[in-house]
Amino acid sequence: MSQELISERVPAPESSVGLVEKHFATLFAEQPLRTDGGAEFGPVEVAYETYGTLNEARDNAVFVCHALTGDSHAAGRYEDEDRKPGWWDGFIGPGKGLDTDRYFVICANVLGGCQGTTGPGSLNPKTEQPFALDFPVITVGDIVTVHQGLVRHLGIEKLLAVVGGSLGGFQVLEWATRFPDAIRSVLAIATGPHLSAQGIAFNAVGRRAIFSDPSFAKGRYYANGDGLGPELGLAIARMLAHITYLSEDSIEMKFGRRLQDRDEFAYEIGRETEFQIESYLHYQGSRFVQRFDANSYLLLTKAMDYFHLEESHGSIAKALGRTDARFLVVSYDTDWLFPPSQSRDITAALIEARRDVSYVDLPSPYGHDSFLIEVDQLSSIVGPFLERTSAT
Repeated sequence: MSQELISERVPAPESSVGLVEKHFATLFAEQPLRTDGGAEFGPVEVAYETYGTLNEARDNAVFVCHALTGDSHAAGRYEDEDRKPGWWDGFIGPGKGLDTDRYFVICANVLGGCQGTTGPGSLNPKTEQPFALDFPVITVGDIVTVHQGLVRHLGIEKLLAVVGGSLGGFQVLEWATRFPDAIRSVLAIATGPHLSAQGIAFNAVGRRAIFSDPSFAKGRYYANGDGLGPELGLAIARMLAHITYLSEDSIEMKFGRRLQDRDEFAYEIGRETEFQIESYLHYQGSRFVQRFDANSYLLLTKAMDYFHLEESHGSIAKALGRTDARFLVVSYDTDWLFPPSQSRDITAALIEARRDVSYVDLPSPYGHDSFLIEVDQLSSIVGPFLERTSAT
């Protein structure tokens, strides 16, 4: 795939939510957030977007939880000229999986993020300097507590559904355990009850790349004279992580062993982009550093590592059995970051807990990224599930 094709502007479809606006809410100003790690923290500013209309009964709200490097901009465009819409635009909108003619959809940036919600790049009111690594270490539970505060701030007592994939899937499972009476359904997509040892290993190598970057400056790179942070380390971390989002089949289909811009080997050891797959990964890394903060990456990957339903609650069944919500669990057959076996473990635990659960393993060549790409097949499952939830 060429960089030109990747950066091509995507036209807005007729079913788009159209132009959207980012909103902000200030929470935990009077009563600080107490994190799972024991820190007291506040106030917290939360960036969020909404799509559709909240009905009079306030019972049609769906909360979307984004993945590791996502943000609150899940659908639509801020301006007509924007090159790309929100990250789940194909799934959110009129007549889509999350039908904005029926539902009031909310998506918020996570605590510790770098797209408007309070994170390590935000100013510490005590020092008037960025928090950097003074920002408290957070958990998925802390992220969900902040988002539940936002939902209450919006005047919503009970969500019709919480939806998310990957780290977003961790969040929806945490919603079921932490706020079991605040949700009517849970849609856990391409996720699991914990990150595997292999997943933790990839995160560890990514963090080490950031720590080892000469520009990291112990996390206080915001004041660097050149204005640059650990761009090389963060780019490497992204390149490594991006490999886990793909499948072997998808890499072969896109790139194979094709060379970039030449027909023969260069026989130059310093040439880093000889193969197309190398060029693609370098492009992903260079684009990523333009929109993401390295300290946020450190915090959020650590939060992923810490998440473990069994260790926290004794078993998955005990954790998820606390809610009467209906569950939809979705996996993808080529996802090796969160393989179908983890989704089957969740499903078996819900059956053990005598909960209402539906499970589907979808075929897709795209690996972990399938839930972001194969939106039509996901919509065909989610749409009817939400309709049945609304009717009960």
